[in-house]
Amino acid sequence: MSIKTDRLNAYRIMWLFVYFDLPTQTKKDRKEYTRFRKSLIKDGFAMIQYSIYARHCASVENAEVHKKRVKAAIPPHGEVIIFLITDKQFGKMEFYRSAKASDKPDTPQQLELF
Repeated sequence: MSIKTDRLNAYRIMWLFVYFDLPTQTKKDRKEYTRFRKSLIKDGFAMIQYSIYARHCASVENAEVHKKRVKAAIPPHGEVIIFLITDKQFGKMEFYRSAKASDKPDTPQQLELF
């Protein structure tokens, strides 16, 4: 397998998902919720559904970098789930809006610098 083919392998390209359920009862809770959500967006995550964000990663190593950033931003209260799936697994997901099939989120364009 060539290096270029290996880079584009659907089992090597990853999607990093973050699910979260954070408290919003107090003003401080809402501030922590907003801070966490904004940190995900700043790091390139896109909202899939409310409190479910995903990010396309070129490799497992790249996903680990972003996972560390998410962990560093986790608020003191609430629940956060972080998991990885391959691009191949992501391709098998089905998305529906109002019982009708919907398009999958766009795969972001990746820029490689050598």
